[in-house]
Amino acid sequence: MPLSTSQSLIIFGIISLITFIIRATPFILFPDNKETPKYIKYLGKVLPSTIIAMLVVYCLKDVNVLAYPNGLPELISIGAIVILHIWKRSTLLSIGGGTLIYMALVQTVFI
Repeated sequence: MPLSTSQSLIIFGIISLITFIIRATPFILFPDNKETPKYIKYLGKVLPSTIIAMLVVYCLKDVNVLAYPNGLPELISIGAIVILHIWKRSTLLSIGGGTLIYMALVQTVFI
């Protein structure tokens, strides 16, 4: 069922308002003139590494080491990611390079 123009505008308005509120809330809760709580600083330190670890586990959960190609494309890509990150210290390069290497391996080498 198609929406009318007014219904579409109301939906976009509500979405815009909620997005604005979500983005403004941290600035309201933690203004510049007040000290940021210690638990927020702690979360800022530990959450990025935790999220990356969860993503790695999620990406590797379906790898079958008992069937061809025995997880070799994933293992090679992970090694490339580690080497690229140690060498250049660039997250974007590490993720992009690892993705390109993985796709090249599964499309050409491990068919």
